[in-house]
Amino acid sequence: SLVVLFGATAGAYGAKLGSDERELILLVWQVVDLHSKKVGTLHKSLVKADNLDLSDQCREVSGLTPEGLGKAEPLDRVLQQFSQLVSSDLKVLGRSSYTLCSDGQLLIRQVLHPETSKKNFLLSDCFYSFYDLRKEFHTCYPSSAAVKDQTIKTMAEYLGLGTDEAEEDFGVWQVKTMVAIIFSMLSEGCNHVFTEPETVKYKYETGPCSKSETVDSETVIRARGLPWQSSDQDIARFFKGLNIAKGGVALCLNSQGRRNGEALVRFVNSEQRDLALERHKHHMGSRYIEVYKATGEEFLKIAGGTSNEVAQFLSKENQVIIRMRGLPFTATQEDVLGFLGPECPVTGGKEGLLFVKYPDGRPTGDAFVLFSCEEYAQNALKKHKEILGKRYIELFRSTAAEVQQVLNRYMSTPLIPTLPTPIIPVIPSPYTIATGSIRDCVRLRGLPYTAGIDDILEFMGDATGDIKPHGVHMVLNQQGRPSGDAFIQMKSADKAFMVAQKCHKKMMKDRYVEVFQCSGEEMNFVLMGGTLNRSGLSPPPCKLPCLSPPAYAAFQTAAVIPAEAAALYQPQALLPTTRTPQASAAAPPAVTYYPAQAAQLYMNYTAYYPSPPVSPTTVGYIAAPPGAVAAAATATHTPILPQPGALVRMQGLPYNTGMKEILSFFQGYQYAPDDYNGLIQLSDQARSVLQAPKEWVCL
Repeated sequence: SLVVLFGATAGAYGAKLGSDERELILLVWQVVDLHSKKVGTLHKSLVKADNLDLSDQCREVSGLTPEGLGKAEPLDRVLQQFSQLVSSDLKVLGRSSYTLCSDGQLLIRQVLHPETSKKNFLLSDCFYSFYDLRKEFHTCYPSSAAVKDQTIKTMAEYLGLGTDEAEEDFGVWQVKTMVAIIFSMLSEGCNHVFTEPETVKYKYETGPCSKSETVDSETVIRARGLPWQSSDQDIARFFKGLNIAKGGVALCLNSQGRRNGEALVRFVNSEQRDLALERHKHHMGSRYIEVYKATGEEFLKIAGGTSNEVAQFLSKENQVIIRMRGLPFTATQEDVLGFLGPECPVTGGKEGLLFVKYPDGRPTGDAFVLFSCEEYAQNALKKHKEILGKRYIELFRSTAAEVQQVLNRYMSTPLIPTLPTPIIPVIPSPYTIATGSIRDCVRLRGLPYTAGIDDILEFMGDATGDIKPHGVHMVLNQQGRPSGDAFIQMKSADKAFMVAQKCHKKMMKDRYVEVFQCSGEEMNFVLMGGTLNRSGLSPPPCKLPCLSPPAYAAFQTAAVIPAEAAALYQPQALLPTTRTPQASAAAPPAVTYYPAQAAQLYMNYTAYYPSPPVSPTTVGYIAAPPGAVAAAATATHTPILPQPGALVRMQGLPYNTGMKEILSFFQGYQYAPDDYNGLIQLSDQARSVLQAPKEWVCL
């Protein structure tokens, strides 16, 4: 038997049913005996929604009113009545089992399952299997319109059924017409058999994902705006009614290994993915979630793994994964099992523990634990921030994809962290950085964070012709993001004055921008990390007595990097040779130049960084290849390491640590006594290039 089911919500109708998150307000159904071709009683039931504000389309199509719905029963009571009435009709027809049949998938997948999930009550088993009449019709009549273009009306017209929609109540006509369509499909000419129903997964299945898998980009979405504490089960609940692939939820982590509020979700097919996209800006609790298309490569980058140890750990299916963070480095498996206690037994004992380690085997303080059921996992989460040894331990819900991400991140960490590729100024002539007190520059403050160079040029209008070549300087903050400031070098002080008068508080992308006239010296102070306000100039940290780099200068002569920096500032970070600090005559004028002072590159320590793509031609930024470094600083090479591996790097030292404290720390070990200054404490210039005042290098 089939139970033909039709429903409507208080919002959108037709192809957009359920996309606006509105509640169900109408259910109409009728039992059909496929063998005897008899039907049961047609039932129509109104549903009382929590929000009785009906959309204009709903009022027009259904003819329902808030007053009429106010007297109806809530959804849970209506579903109980549905089960009782269907059972009664089946007995009359001499049948015992049935399957639902609906006009498309939206009513079941996009309305009933999400709404009941939010209202925290369970649907009966019959709602997890149903026939899509549109698909069955297209199978029976292949020459008909595509499934996505089918409606009850188009199917009836294709069969030539002469039903008048205006003669029946809303919902009643739809169910009667669907029954007539089914009987036509069962006629002798077609003899259609309903054999393969659509299914809805009862629960999300966890599992590992290998980087060698092929993931169809048409099945992946990116969800953004998730609460940081949300788990894969929470995300699966948000997409309730849609079939997520096994292990198809991958929570994204930031550079610190913490969740960033995004997740990649992989569905079993493109049809399910398309339905998921319709849940854009639906709510998870009080937060709306953005849903966008993503690619299979993005999913594998987050969820894929290659470690056999991880694959074996995740091979135990239907386990709840808990992440432990902040474990003592000396913690053993026995310590963790003892911390969790007998009230939350770990699946497989020690086999249910996975410690996260660096490539050299050192512990990171993270571990993942498997539990066989939700009850044990909840007991474990109650131990959040309890003490193990002398440290409190954080516990969170986790996912198989998060296990892969964390392991991939730590296992790819080099044993000896290398320094970033050096930033080297390239100085093509004839342009120079503005200096002096001539007020031929303007400062833009309050720019939208999304503003780019094109937006600034459009903002300047006709004055763009008076900007010096490559004279626009975007200013970034410490995180490398736009700070809302920019400096522009004009051809003269008069031009700068006119721009400041004309553009001050002019609008850019719904924000007004302040424009001030300033000098090249003031601009350089801010670009170096100082502040420019009504009270005057506050020097940048590199101008203060505690650091030695001299005043910012126009880079017009070439010099080499200081010896200490040259020895350290290489792609490999640790080199067996150093260079004598002398000018290089071999470097051709068109390639890489090294300024006389290493801290002149807008390298500040607190506030601002200029963005490399828009710096003036006098100071462009490129990553120097090793050949360029060698060509610009060719000199005699003297070994500084008596043997490989004799150089060590210290991190996390107090800022006031001096040479005596370092020597005392290494008391009892033999160190190179000939050059403490060059081999132990980095000079201020080298520290400026490295930007690491807490680091020392020792022999």
